[in-house]
Amino acid sequence: MKTVLVDRLLAFAAIASLGAVAIALVSQHVFDMQPCAWCVLQRLIYLAVAVFALLGLSLRRIAAAQKLCAGVVAVLALAGGATAVYQHNVASHLMSCAQTFADRFMTASGLDEALPSVFGIYATCADAAVDLLGVRYEIWSLLLFAVLAMAGIAALLLRRRPRSLFAGSMQ
Repeated sequence: MKTVLVDRLLAFAAIASLGAVAIALVSQHVFDMQPCAWCVLQRLIYLAVAVFALLGLSLRRIAAAQKLCAGVVAVLALAGGATAVYQHNVASHLMSCAQTFADRFMTASGLDEALPSVFGIYATCADAAVDLLGVRYEIWSLLLFAVLAMAGIAALLLRRRPRSLFAGSMQ
C-alpha cells in the first residue's frame, strides 16, 4: 500500500508540474502575459521536478533510487519556492531583471535561444507582475512549490514494507 502512495505522490508531482508549465504557456501565448527571467526559471524548475518524479516512478522497483528521486523532487521544489519568494519580494520591484541570477542562468543555459517559446525572457520583472484570480502569479507558484515539496518529502519518508516470503498467503 505504501508503495502505491509513493507512486501516487510522484505522479501528482509530475502532473502538477507539467500543468503549471502548461498554464504558464497558455498565459503567455493566448493571453499575452509575457514572462520575466524569474518566471522562466520557475518553468525550468517545474520541468525538472516532473522529470525526477517520472524517473522515480519508472524506478519503483529500486527503492533507493525512487527515494533519491523523491528527495530531488523535494529539493527542487524548495528551490522553486525560494525563486518565487525572491520574485515576489525583490525582483517584482525592480525595473529590470537584467543581470539577476535568473537572467544570467537562463542566458548561460542557452534555453532562451533554443526554446524561446518556452524559455524566452520577454518582460521585466515589474511588467510581469500580474494577478490570477486576485493573487499574484508568483504566489500561486509558491503555493504549488510548497505542495510539491511536501509530496516529495512524504514520498521520501514513507517506508516500504519488506516483502514477505509468504506474501498473499495467510500467516
